[in-house]
Amino acid sequence: MEATPAIAIALVVLLPFVAAALAPLVHRLVGDLAGWVVALVPVAGFIALWGLLGRVSDGEIITIAWPWAPSWGLELSFLVDGLSLTFALTIAGIGAFILLYSGAYLKGHKQGRFLGFLLAFMGAMQGLVLADNLVALYLFWELTSVASFLLIGFDHTRQAARRAAIQALLVTGFGGLALLAAGVTIYTISGGWDLSAAGDLKGHLAYPLLVGLVLLAAFTKSAQLPFHFWLPNAMEAPTPVSAYLHSATMVQGGVYLVARMTPHLGGEAIWNLTLMAFGGATLLWGAIAALRQTDLKQMLAQTTLASLGLLMLLLGAGTELAVTAAVLYFIAHALYKAGLFLVAGAIDHGTGTRDITMLGGLRDPMTLSFIGTIMASAAMFGLPPLIGFFAKEEMYAALAIGQFESLLALAALVLGNALLGAIGLALLIKPFMGQLLPTPIEPHEAPVAMLAGPLVMGVLGIFLGFVPTLAGQLAVAPATSAILGVPVETHLKFGVDLLGPAFWLSVATWVLAIGLFLRLDLARSLLRRTATAIGWSFDIGFDWVYFGIVRIAGAMTRLLHHGRLELYLFVVFALLVVAAIGPLWLLDGLPRGPQALDLRFYEWGLVGLAVLGVVTVVYARSRLFAILALGVQGLAVALLYLVFGAPDLSFTQFMVEILSVVILALVMTRLDLDTADRRPLEDWARDGGVALLGGVAVTMLLWAVIEGPFDLRLSTFFNAHSVPIAHGHNVVNVILVDFRGLDTLGEISVVMTAGIAILALIRGARRQKPVEVAPVEPAPQPKRRAARKAVA
Repeated sequence: MEATPAIAIALVVLLPFVAAALAPLVHRLVGDLAGWVVALVPVAGFIALWGLLGRVSDGEIITIAWPWAPSWGLELSFLVDGLSLTFALTIAGIGAFILLYSGAYLKGHKQGRFLGFLLAFMGAMQGLVLADNLVALYLFWELTSVASFLLIGFDHTRQAARRAAIQALLVTGFGGLALLAAGVTIYTISGGWDLSAAGDLKGHLAYPLLVGLVLLAAFTKSAQLPFHFWLPNAMEAPTPVSAYLHSATMVQGGVYLVARMTPHLGGEAIWNLTLMAFGGATLLWGAIAALRQTDLKQMLAQTTLASLGLLMLLLGAGTELAVTAAVLYFIAHALYKAGLFLVAGAIDHGTGTRDITMLGGLRDPMTLSFIGTIMASAAMFGLPPLIGFFAKEEMYAALAIGQFESLLALAALVLGNALLGAIGLALLIKPFMGQLLPTPIEPHEAPVAMLAGPLVMGVLGIFLGFVPTLAGQLAVAPATSAILGVPVETHLKFGVDLLGPAFWLSVATWVLAIGLFLRLDLARSLLRRTATAIGWSFDIGFDWVYFGIVRIAGAMTRLLHHGRLELYLFVVFALLVVAAIGPLWLLDGLPRGPQALDLRFYEWGLVGLAVLGVVTVVYARSRLFAILALGVQGLAVALLYLVFGAPDLSFTQFMVEILSVVILALVMTRLDLDTADRRPLEDWARDGGVALLGGVAVTMLLWAVIEGPFDLRLSTFFNAHSVPIAHGHNVVNVILVDFRGLDTLGEISVVMTAGIAILALIRGARRQKPVEVAPVEPAPQPKRRAARKAVA
């Protein structure tokens, strides 16, 4: 039975969050089998999404929308097309093997929290690639950053893990702010929150700004230069995290964003050339940096950087062949890179080390891991008939067209792929071939749950290479159509074009890769000496910026938070005056003011009472008298409410004023209430001037409001709905209790908390016992004074 799109979305996006909350309980009930149990969640999502594959491959675009915030025009909308479905199937399929792997990798440890974090990340990533609403896209984007922070820093007892987690959160969070700004800008231009309805944005004046914001978000998430440094450091996370987040899912979020925004922003030189330049630079940087590493995970992390740059370069090229190559390479990279990460974890699990210089001869004791590595490394090397070979053929064919920037990109692709191929050979030959070297642990094969992923994904990569036409029809062509915004037919077929330039470029890549592998030790030595001579890196630069911000924040804190309460109040009220008067003055909105004051005698009496309270407070001779006089102002306000027909508000004001005076008096009992506060003339003039200006500003603001047309929409709404909806005839009470009940509850909670705190201060403080002081002998008086007294 085929699941409906709504059920499929619920299974894929919402079910992982439910399972994440239940994961600790599942681990408590089934123990080390928890990985097998929770893996059913992505399996269910994969099956549900697979049921939509036929409709999407036929060109159908499926949309689902649930009410979210109707008053703001927001719907929780999702879109399933070729692009989102390809990513979602990859996330669900690889996620199932990662959860299986995690259960075996962490056997004997507390897995519940870890599996919960993985499931939460899975749900966030699925929401990111399926969301059509810009607000939802941003929320899921940030959830992936939070979940990755928890996973990278899972071993929080290690400083390196904590630092890597914070670094990843800050860099990707910075990009998240850019995405938020881009979403608001798109809403401002298009008038809607759904990205699918945004249309072509290239002709708008804000187009350069949008390009900058979107690419900043994508580059930080997908670790492009110069934001690449967080990805290698994220290898401090457990191996399942590295295999899932940083090879096939989270880091691909930026690639997905660029692909999704291409119909709206792509095609212009600023978009295409920026992607090609930064993508090509990241490709070469990551591939070269991988040669310098000896840790298996670090080698894979650097090659992931290179692959992400390669994808950005292809999307920047923007042609049908280039985009087809990008989709093919995404699928191939997800399969072989996740498999290699999982094998690296199996090697670490089975030998106790990941240092490639300490490994050798593992083909016999770890035969299944060796087979998985053969398939993954062959895909990374680009051998036919694996799916990676066809991806390489497509990218070479796309850029071998003669234009200068295309030829430059083609040279970067050949060199980058050759470097990746050399690393693929090193990952296969160094650990498994040659003589068996002694390792910290006697080499042994990993359990089946840890090997299922590499073996199945390796076989799948080979299978897709034998049926490229089927892969093109079901996934590649629909995804390419979604990226380009026009229908695309698949042209992939099984076979090798020996006469085409793409094949011979592949041969040149293989030859160059073998040559680089044979000089791998020399290249590593040269690169390490170069890095030592330079002595600086982007990672060090991040520390400079980070600690510089911390020091600046400390200096600003010392400058602004100096503890002088009177200065704080002065700044607040001075800015209040500016905020009230400034816009009125700049927009020529200063009020004319009342032409005449037509007040009754009792209204004049209230005015006089208020003036009397002000004068009394200013000239009070003691603190207690000033506190009591301050209550006169509240009394005047309460009487105004009463005079103008609001007895309930008047009663509330009376209660508030009485409570304020009583509490203030009780708090002030710890001070000398009979003492007057003598202040210098300059302080008195400064504070009095600001007070007068504040009063004038508020008065002018209120006059400006009163002089404008009175908007009756709210009053009409409350009068019309207070009885049928809230069943209350007292409109004011209905507003406080029903229409803004949560706001009122918050106000009550604040007052209650303040009251409890004050009561604790009054009743809980123990009075200190008076210290007995020994009598002091009077000082001897001079003889002259004593003589004068005698004479007197």
